[in-house]
Amino acid sequence: MKQSMERSGAKALVESLEKAGVEVLFGYPGGQALDIFNQLTGAKFPFVLGRHEQGCVHMADGYARSTGKPGVCLVTSGPGATNTVTGLATANIDGIPLIVITGQVPMSLIGTDAFQEADTTGVTRAVSKHNFLVHSADEIPETVAQAFYIATHGKPGPVVIDIPKNCQQAMTAAQYPERVSLRAYHPESAATSSQMTRLAKLINEAQRPVIYAGGGVIASGAASDVAVLAHKADIPVATTLMGLGAFDEHDPLSLRMAGMHGTPAANWAMNDADLIVALGVRFSDRVTGKISQYAPKAKIVHVDCDPASIGKNVSVSLGIVADVKDVLTTVGSRVKPAKHEAWRAKIDGWKKSHPVAWRQMHPGVIMPQAVMEAVDKATHGRAVIVTDVGQHQMWAAQHFRHSIPRHFLTSGGMGTMGFGIPAAIGAAIARPDHATVAICGDGGAQMTFEEVVVAVEHKLPVTFVVVNNGCLGMVRQWQELFYGKNYSGSILTVKDRPANEQLEQDLACDYLPDFVKLAQAHGADAVRVIDPAKLDDAIAKAVRSPRTTVVEVIVEPRANVYPMIPAGKPVSEMVFK
Repeated sequence: MKQSMERSGAKALVESLEKAGVEVLFGYPGGQALDIFNQLTGAKFPFVLGRHEQGCVHMADGYARSTGKPGVCLVTSGPGATNTVTGLATANIDGIPLIVITGQVPMSLIGTDAFQEADTTGVTRAVSKHNFLVHSADEIPETVAQAFYIATHGKPGPVVIDIPKNCQQAMTAAQYPERVSLRAYHPESAATSSQMTRLAKLINEAQRPVIYAGGGVIASGAASDVAVLAHKADIPVATTLMGLGAFDEHDPLSLRMAGMHGTPAANWAMNDADLIVALGVRFSDRVTGKISQYAPKAKIVHVDCDPASIGKNVSVSLGIVADVKDVLTTVGSRVKPAKHEAWRAKIDGWKKSHPVAWRQMHPGVIMPQAVMEAVDKATHGRAVIVTDVGQHQMWAAQHFRHSIPRHFLTSGGMGTMGFGIPAAIGAAIARPDHATVAICGDGGAQMTFEEVVVAVEHKLPVTFVVVNNGCLGMVRQWQELFYGKNYSGSILTVKDRPANEQLEQDLACDYLPDFVKLAQAHGADAVRVIDPAKLDDAIAKAVRSPRTTVVEVIVEPRANVYPMIPAGKPVSEMVFK
């Protein structure tokens, strides 16, 4: 009987991935993973070949963010494994469930500096939730099951499985376990009755409450529960960057995003609140600013499934280590209906006096904020929006009305340039029923543009919008505001002219590379837009197209993201221009 159940470790791995529910595998082959790749031709899930291991991990990340299911990636040893580090770090800080499988040299060669050997467990330990080095083929099925359990229980995160080549080749009869039991990992926790009583009491007694919703709300599927509590107790809701979509921004209770580039209403409300109910947030420095002056009038309740986050950055009046959804469904019946008319009136006044708006700087030049509005109009606010990192990321956060969870995908804590293009591909593969639009800067797009060909190969109707201002916009903005306009290393090259250390480029000039030609070389449709009058039509046509399309938009290079709270400063030092 045992003999008939035996198969190679590589085959056992593929079978285990099937039993774990894997729907698609992203990756890139190499010598120490070839035994696994040899088994993929008969797998029940498709394989998507990226063009760089970092891009492959970002694809798996985009898949995970858009579905809530673990994304899975397979690469080889050495540089294949080390190239995943940026993607792992990106997922780790944002709490995204990933499984990254790496090939490794045979056990007998580990420590000999063998060809393409790297200490993958050592290299990835700091950027993953957990990692495994498999020692025998018999360990593979159970290790896979444990990896998926760890990635999805407690705060989600990436898990690495390093499999030496001899373990892939050895025979095993080990089977995928029906249940997982980890002696040292029991992340499930629940709020106590006394905590629920105290939370309800704080909410019922508050006169100026604010709900502060983060990515943990989306991860726990608690967006509807936040809305129920907010409407019952008449509580305004602010979100983090990762929490965009956790509360409908069309709702009168929405304060939209808080933080460095958040709305004035959100930041002033947090600053003046007497109670902040923080749900699934990290209290990032990009939100708190100067810690000693953060929310000085508020009692803070912090609910998070990660015990390490409670009290880590701000002192709290009540810390609850529990799933956000469980807490909200339990406390809801104890919270009394309320109206906070004076508080709401004050906030509405802030919204009217200080809306997030923009002004035209030069006639005939496209403002980058207008690009966001054109995409929002063309997609009717229903597309999955994936951003890269920089100014365009903040404009996308500010100028879309986010209303649906898992429809705004972005690298939050790590701020990873190059994330947008491959993550959009992963999201489009995961959700073919939704339009997917990637919004990138010209800097970040050049980091992973090679992955556009993957969208073409798989006939994905993704729209890649490259907001081209000829510079590394956010770096350039900080240099303008805080470094005496010394634009060192932030101005990109103009055709027929080297990069200029001063920002004296002609508007709508020809930047390098030529993104239209680059896109066409990858097999995508492409168009360049310079005239503001043609922007809406170009974006709408691209979104409607069944083909992969790149839209390069030449925008005002001097535009800055406002409002802005300078790093480490309090809300009182928010600047608007």
